[in-house]
Amino acid sequence: MSYKLLTYAAGRDARPGVLVGEQVFDAARLTGDARHATVLGVLNDWPKANRALAQAAKRIATGKSRVKGAPLARTKLLAPILYPGAIFCAGANYRDHAEEMARVSGTPLEKDQRELGLSPWHFIKTSRASVVGPGATVKLPAYSQMIDWEVELGAVIGRPAKNVSVERALDYVAGYTIGNDLSARDSGRRPHLPDSSPFKFDWLGQKCFDGSCPLGPWITPASDIPDPQKLGMKLWVNDELMQDSNTGRMIFSTAEQIAQLSTRVTLQPGDVVLTGTPAGVGMARRRFLKPGETVRLWIEGIGELRNTMA
Repeated sequence: MSYKLLTYAAGRDARPGVLVGEQVFDAARLTGDARHATVLGVLNDWPKANRALAQAAKRIATGKSRVKGAPLARTKLLAPILYPGAIFCAGANYRDHAEEMARVSGTPLEKDQRELGLSPWHFIKTSRASVVGPGATVKLPAYSQMIDWEVELGAVIGRPAKNVSVERALDYVAGYTIGNDLSARDSGRRPHLPDSSPFKFDWLGQKCFDGSCPLGPWITPASDIPDPQKLGMKLWVNDELMQDSNTGRMIFSTAEQIAQLSTRVTLQPGDVVLTGTPAGVGMARRRFLKPGETVRLWIEGIGELRNTMA
């Protein structure tokens, strides 16, 4: 039975939740397992926990469960994972986005990473400082005037993965969520240093400011997403559509990215792989986020994530 895995606020506590229909149920109460007291705990026991939650969702949907839920509309959702062990972000993984960024820098893109014989390329976002959930307000950093948006499919790891094959890589995915890789475009390059300097780029300042990684609204189990390369994705700023694409346009697939990452590090349950963003970012328009604006992201099969800038 279909369900969504989420984290919700219960007073001052954060609890793991399961969304069935329009009702939210406490995941640990459904499984009766104390290890499932957080979503990270659920992911660390994913195969067993997923079976138990799917069975519980089926009982709820068929009216055979006495467990009471709370209306989704009255439930405060937090980021689905508090907090990922690591957040790996793919760079330049949609050709149309790579092309628009090349135009901005005045260097037309002739070949993409695959055509050049390269492997997928990733950087890392911080976790606790960067991650915020649905409905959260993101305070724009004082040091930047060029905060940009990026809608991305997030693959949530559910089993330790080391040196996995492309063919098996998706077996290690617990589910999928939505991420917004907010970026301070005017803080990516340090001044007074040549482009050839290894110290030129400031990935921390550009990608890791507080609130720079909205995630949510929940995790859709991988069993409900038969092919992560066939998902529509959109992003609006206020009511203006900025990005409108499909995950099928990735240069390197989700499976290829996970396989490549697993040759460098052991991916752990709760890690998130953000798989890249398509064309339509603000940098190409010279249009950036302002206080009071709302960013709304949607990915097919997952849902909608919304945040307001301040």
